[in-house]
This record gives sequence, C-alpha cells and structure tokens, in this order.
Amino acid sequence: MIRLLLYISVGIAVSFYLFPISFTFLPSLNTKMILAVLGAMFAGLNWLREGEIKISKGFLLSVVLALLFSFISFYSTDINKTTDYAYATYITSFAVWYFGAYAICTFIKAVHGQLDFKLFTFYATAICVFQCAAALLIDNIPSFKILVDSYVSQGQEFFEEVDRLYGIGAALDPAGVRFSIVLLMITAVLNNDEEVRNNGWAISLLLISFFFIAIIGNAISRTTVIGLGSSLAYFIVGSSVFKRAVQNYSSKLSLLFGFFLVVAIGLSIYLYQTNAEFYDQMRFAFEGFFNYVEHGEWRTDSTDKLNREMWIWPQDQQTWLIGSGLFDNYVYSTDIGYCRFILYCGLIGFSVFALLFVVNALVFMRRHQQYWMFFMILLAFTFVIWLKVATDIFFIYAVFYCIDSLKVTESTVENEEVYENSVLHPRYI
Repeated sequence: MIRLLLYISVGIAVSFYLFPISFTFLPSLNTKMILAVLGAMFAGLNWLREGEIKISKGFLLSVVLALLFSFISFYSTDINKTTDYAYATYITSFAVWYFGAYAICTFIKAVHGQLDFKLFTFYATAICVFQCAAALLIDNIPSFKILVDSYVSQGQEFFEEVDRLYGIGAALDPAGVRFSIVLLMITAVLNNDEEVRNNGWAISLLLISFFFIAIIGNAISRTTVIGLGSSLAYFIVGSSVFKRAVQNYSSKLSLLFGFFLVVAIGLSIYLYQTNAEFYDQMRFAFEGFFNYVEHGEWRTDSTDKLNREMWIWPQDQQTWLIGSGLFDNYVYSTDIGYCRFILYCGLIGFSVFALLFVVNALVFMRRHQQYWMFFMILLAFTFVIWLKVATDIFFIYAVFYCIDSLKVTESTVENEEVYENSVLHPRYI
C-alpha cells in the first residue's frame, strides 16, 4: 500500500511538471516553479556530497546557447525600446525546466532505485492517460468540474468560451505537444526495449494507452495528430515488423498492435454513431479526415485561419535581422512560431534558438544510440510544430539531461560494452 502511494505521489509530481498548474489559493506560484526550487535543493545537496559539479559538454553548450538567445532577445527589446521580455529571460525558463526535471527524476530514482528512458515513459504515459480521463470527467460530470475549478487556476474560463476539452493543466496546443511527445516515447519503448517487447501485458497496456491518448488527446488538442502520424510512421519503420526475419517479439507486437487498432477503431465508430457528445468531439478532433472523406479536401478551420491570416512577416530589414522586441499579448495576431520568433528577435535570435534544439537532439542521438530515431523524429517534430504554434519543448530534453546526470555510471570496459546499445549509456559529447 505504501509503495502504491509512493508511485501515485511521483505520478502527481510528473503531472505537475508536464502540465503545470496554479492553485486558486496560491495564484502567483505554479507547480513547475515549486518543483524547480526542490530540484535546485536536490542538485545542491548532490553537488555538496560529491564535492564537485559535473556538467557534460552537451549540457554546457545548451546553457551557452540559451544565454546567447536571451542576450539577443534582450538586445532586441533594448534597441526597439520595448519592455516585452518574453524571451529575454529565457535562461530563467531554461533553468526552471531543468531543475523541475531534476526534482521529478530524483523522486523516480528514490522510489524505484533506478532511472531510465523506459521508466519515465511509463510515468509520462500514465499521466497523459489520466489527463485525458480527467478531461472527459470534467466535461461530463458537473460536480467534478466544480471541484477542479475550485482549486485549480488554469485559464478555464477561456477554454469554456471556445468550448474546448481541458484536463488538470492540459489544454490547447501545450497539451497536444506533450501528448505527441509521449506517443513518440511509447513507440520508442515498443520498438527498442526487448524486455517490453517480450512482455504481452506491457505491450497491451502501452498500446491501450497509446490509442486512448491518440483519440481523446486529439479531442483536447488537434496538435496531437502530428504526434500520432509521426508515431505510426516510427512504428512501421523502427519496429522490425516488416523485415523478413521477423523475430518472435516483433510478431507479438505486430499482432497486438493490429488487435488494439481494430478495437480502437471499432469502439470509436460505435460511440460516434450512438453518442452525440462523442460525435461532436470526433468531428472536431479529426475535422481534416472528415472533410477529406466528405468533400475530397483535407482542411480544418484552424489551418484555414493560419493560411489566411497568420503568415505575418517583418516589413523592414532591421526587424528581419534583430526583430521588433514584441511577442506578448498576441501583438501580431499570429500563432505561427516562425513568424512570432522572427518578429520578436529576428533571424539572428531565431537561428540561435533553433540551433539549441538541434544540439540537444544530436547530443542524445549520440548518447542513446538505441533511441537515435526517436530523437531524430523529435527534432523534426520541433520544426513542424513551429508551423502551428510558438512553443518551447526544452522541458523534455531537461528530463533526459537529468536522467543522464542522476543515473549510476560504470567505467569498466565490460560495462561500457553492455551499455553500448542501452538507454543507460553514459556517453557525452
């Protein structure tokens, strides 16, 4: 029982990190900031115990790029005489994400005695399933909605105004980005972890979670469909299912995937035809698919608006180079990440920001060769998502940096060979 309570407590901490919220009785402080304070304390204690601060070259380069991006953004506000420090203080956000990740990774390691990609994926998957279930409960049970809204401050008035599903900190594009990344992580574990691939129960639970997040997550945020499409492509390419010499676990994985895919489609069709609310949610979630089937054209209202109104570019050379120093309050009436970043800090600032994520992806492609394809797809996902929204996904790289810094490393040649193709491989660039 105590063990179960510890697992639930760690799960809550992971939710507070991935889906930060504020409380109505403490509106000025969100859960991400609280975790960052705890993480800084844990890091300080670890550094004191070890007697030295160990920083990998990859993380150090990321810090330098974050500092440089912050400086360029600050210079943009200074030269344009604005007070919009949305990304001029990015190094602070960078640090908050890192130390918040340090806190949850410390909790996971304290409870389980180990820390790796697979274990974090299990927690992140459970939290995304919970968020999707919570969104359905909030939408269908008024008493539960009142309970959540009484204690959680997350801008739910806007979600109600635009008639969108929301969980506990999970809503709109930020939720879709997280759902997408977790779908990719599930696929990575199914493709690469032999222990999971040989365990029918583990495969089944992950696949049930995958389809639940894909369907309900897309009803919360249609951004999830990007992760769904990427994950299906990743599964086909990376799972060995279609290779001639199909191994036993690949057969089991492919059979279970096919079974749960049929179940998910069948159940969705049934609810679509019998439940009016589910009908409306699916029409919204998969609007592009329905438009293609019914009208022969893949389009949605949101993409139409993006194409019609939101491609807004600088009008002068200085803004192209260094930006206008304006980002907040929807000042340019555009969501498109490329437009907003360039309008704020110019091509110079955006290039540094983009390079930060290229470096992060390359670092982990090299460190975790078992999951190199996951990090390559994650990098591509970053550049695709900026077509729709300006967002920062350093939060997931922060977790991987902390996993590497907190795991137990071995220096013998024998263990180095064992870890060569493992998620625990300690290689640094």
